[in-house]
Amino acid sequence: MYVAVKGGERAIDNAHTWLTEERRGDTAVAELGTDQIREQMSLAVNRVMAEGSLYDPDLAALAIKQARGDLIEAIFLIRAYRTTLPRIGTSEPVDTGAMACDRRISATFKDVPGGQVLGPTFDYTHRLLDFKLAADGEVPETPQAEASGADMPRVTEYLNRDGLIQSEPESDETPPDMTRQPMEYPANRALRLQALTRGDEGFVLSMAYSTQRGYAKNHPFVGELRIGAVAVEMDIPELGFAIEIGEITLTECETVNQFTGSKTEPPQFTRGYGLVFGQTERKAISMALVDRALRWEELGEDNLGAPAQDEEFVLSHADNIQATGFLEHIKLPHCVDFQSELELVRRIRADVDNAAMKEAAE
Repeated sequence: MYVAVKGGERAIDNAHTWLTEERRGDTAVAELGTDQIREQMSLAVNRVMAEGSLYDPDLAALAIKQARGDLIEAIFLIRAYRTTLPRIGTSEPVDTGAMACDRRISATFKDVPGGQVLGPTFDYTHRLLDFKLAADGEVPETPQAEASGADMPRVTEYLNRDGLIQSEPESDETPPDMTRQPMEYPANRALRLQALTRGDEGFVLSMAYSTQRGYAKNHPFVGELRIGAVAVEMDIPELGFAIEIGEITLTECETVNQFTGSKTEPPQFTRGYGLVFGQTERKAISMALVDRALRWEELGEDNLGAPAQDEEFVLSHADNIQATGFLEHIKLPHCVDFQSELELVRRIRADVDNAAMKEAAE
């Protein structure tokens, strides 16, 4: 038994060594630096930060490099590292209304104060491979756009002035923190939004797509999508006021949804909301759609049995780290369990054969 254990340890060490060699690849090719990943694979970095719940582009780039580009593995690394960090305080709620926008669009109004700012987006590209990127030449310089400093009031404020959209209640109550306490059902909206912003982008996207296809009767418009830098402030008790400690880039999406009214609510538009680290607009829009689908009960709507309306189903399966752990554990040794299953099948087959022989003899 001792030899088997030693042999297993040696095999694992060898597997780690081989993994390191595979990660490095051909040594004749220059090694990829974390600064290159941070600057040139920024959307991957943003996803790792968002689903890892840690805003640090350098660490996210390092995790991507270590994980050989496997973003879920990189997210796992970031979450594991996050648990080692001390929590020295709590920041104030960020004011996304004061965001310095790199991108700000609305699908509900053509002309909005502050204007439509297309920003860096794939929306209008032709999706044709650019073989110039495979060349070693320098990329031509392009005019560097600056974040808009124009006043950009929220689009939904115009609907709110006429009472055409549901008002969002304000609360001074501290929301629950799902990173420090287990998820409990039913979950309030603050907890649901936390789970969705940490959730796997692909899963949240598929849930959002299902609502658009008719599962939950969710017919949204993008009231506003904005991406940009917001100030992070922290209250300093010794000073008696909050000071700015840095800036982070966020993507915020607010959808406007049709609502015919209920026994408790008049006909009006309702909202879905998404807020994610970095430029992650697909995730933010998906999050807003799923958030709205999960609000069916508080809005007095019927539960149509759609997957996106099932709070436990959505929130319990959105986390890619939990899903990956449970999925991949089945490739680890289960020899004892399988041998018992194998013995059971053999015994059942023997009983069936004996019964058949007995029946034939009679």
